[in-house]
Amino acid sequence: MAYKFVFYLLTFSLLVYSAFACNLDDLTALLEFKSTVHRDTSGRLEKWVGRSCCEWDGITCGNATGRVTKINLPGLISTSDFIAQTKMEGFLSPSITLFPSLEVLNLGGLLGLSGNIPNTIGFCLPKLRKLHLYGNNLSGPIPGSIGRMLNLEEIQLQENKFSGSIPPSIGSLKRLQRFYLYSNRLSGLIPDSISRLRNLVTLDLHDNALNGSIPQKIGALKSLKELDLSNNHLSGKIPVSITNLTAISTAYLDTNFLEGEIPFPVSPGDLPALGFLRLQNNLLTGKIPTTFGYLSSLQRLSLASNRLEGPIPSSFSNLSHLSELYLDQNHLSGTIPESIGKLSRLMILTASHNMIQGPFPQEMSSLENLQTLDLSFNDLNLNEMPNWVSRLPSLSRIFLAGCGIQGNIPETLRATPSPLQELDLSANSLTGSIPAWIGRLTALYSLNLSRNSLILDIPETITNLQDLGIIDLHSNNLTGSIAKVFKTQTQFSDGSLTYVDLSENGFSAGHESIGIGSQLRIQVLNLSNNFLKGGFPTSIGNLGSLKALDISSNHIVSGLPETLGNASSLEILKLQRNQLSGKIPSDLLKLRKLKQLDLSDNLLEGQIPTGKPLNGFPMSSYSGNKVSQKRNSEALCHVSPPPPSLYMIDKTTGILMKPIR
Repeated sequence: MAYKFVFYLLTFSLLVYSAFACNLDDLTALLEFKSTVHRDTSGRLEKWVGRSCCEWDGITCGNATGRVTKINLPGLISTSDFIAQTKMEGFLSPSITLFPSLEVLNLGGLLGLSGNIPNTIGFCLPKLRKLHLYGNNLSGPIPGSIGRMLNLEEIQLQENKFSGSIPPSIGSLKRLQRFYLYSNRLSGLIPDSISRLRNLVTLDLHDNALNGSIPQKIGALKSLKELDLSNNHLSGKIPVSITNLTAISTAYLDTNFLEGEIPFPVSPGDLPALGFLRLQNNLLTGKIPTTFGYLSSLQRLSLASNRLEGPIPSSFSNLSHLSELYLDQNHLSGTIPESIGKLSRLMILTASHNMIQGPFPQEMSSLENLQTLDLSFNDLNLNEMPNWVSRLPSLSRIFLAGCGIQGNIPETLRATPSPLQELDLSANSLTGSIPAWIGRLTALYSLNLSRNSLILDIPETITNLQDLGIIDLHSNNLTGSIAKVFKTQTQFSDGSLTYVDLSENGFSAGHESIGIGSQLRIQVLNLSNNFLKGGFPTSIGNLGSLKALDISSNHIVSGLPETLGNASSLEILKLQRNQLSGKIPSDLLKLRKLKQLDLSDNLLEGQIPTGKPLNGFPMSSYSGNKVSQKRNSEALCHVSPPPPSLYMIDKTTGILMKPIR
């Protein structure tokens, strides 16, 4: 009886020991991993003390063996009470390969781990099912030995700095379901062996430098639901086998160099689950297949920025779930089909920069859910905007630039069912003045009326546009003061305006209001080619976000204010062809981000302040003034340049350049 008691006691003790005191080899490997991390904002590693490593944060052991089976230390920590993004800084220790029972390795999203994946990982972790190292600073190649980890179900290595090619051995991972390599520096071909991964559900390789063609047998991935190969250097034709992807719901092949005709769908029932298709920014040619009407589940379709030609297929009317359609920047022609009015769920329609002809079909007035309409720069020759456009109940973004609209700004826009947020009627033949009712469009964020023949002042009511972020009125015949633009009311402490272009008009005053008041977020300001008179606005230095300033070709008569140096974000400064006088203030040396400078054809004098960035610009930036560059006494001791025959002057920049031989 006593022997049985001792036996049970020993058994219980072993179970307790195995549950809390992990294997000595595993303990050593964990401590080695900890030693290579010099910062852990989560505080988890500092609690790794003692021998009971199976109790440590992020560590799970097998009950029977006491061996580590899971290392789960993600950067994003989520509980019922809070969500926190933590960080580990340090080196990924090779000791992560010393856990023969490991099934899950999750060090994803730690932001600061560097180093390489050990080459031996595939030989040492035979039981691994999930490999999550995403969101770090890891680099180097993906080891070929990864193909020996036959139990792998998930590989998440995205958002690192991995380079080299995808190892063909990946094709051996028959259990792999999710494969994420996006946002790395991978190059080379997509291996054909990837077509053998019959259980693959997600394949995401976007934002790399992969080249070559899409594997011809990619259609063999019968379980594939999500495919993203966008933003690479892929070329060649889209494989016909893609029609065999019966489970695919998302296919992003955009921003590559794919060419040829779109080969799918072929017949009814092809790609029955496809809801999201992106083919934009490629070199695709031919017509949009009339068979697109077979894609009955399609919700979003982008074919923009290709070389597609011919008409918009009337079969689009069969896409009853379509909510977004992007066809801009192609060579499409013909008229918009009447059947497009059947797309009752359509919210976004963009077909700008094509050769589509007018008129609009009246059936488009049935698009009750349409929020964005962009048909700019086609051959529509509308003469006037159809009245039904402004009556569409959901429409808030109207882009009809270059559509041949004539006369006054359409009166029907003054009261639309849905508040207008963006309005672009640029490059038309609009005449008359900007109406006072424009101030009623209080939800307006972007207003572009440039390249028309508008006259008279900007109305006082424009100050009511408290959400206005972009205003472009360039190339009109507007006159008077621009002050109203900079006095626009805003609900933001530093203003709402970010982009202002009032160039190529006849404005003569109001620039002294720049930088006074609450409109201080302006990033781009173009007032060139007007008749602005008086001094340079000293308060312009209050625009701390200003990146580009152009006041060239006006009648500014004053010195350059020292406060201009406070606009420390400036990258482009163009003040040529004014009557600026006095010396160039040394405060302009504060403009450390300046990349373009033109002060030519003014009345400036004296020496150009010594130092960067001012000394880094060619003398053509200062020509037509009475300024000189201070000669550095040390430069007198330098060796003279080679004979002129070896060099030439760049006529654009004025920089001495060595010719190409």
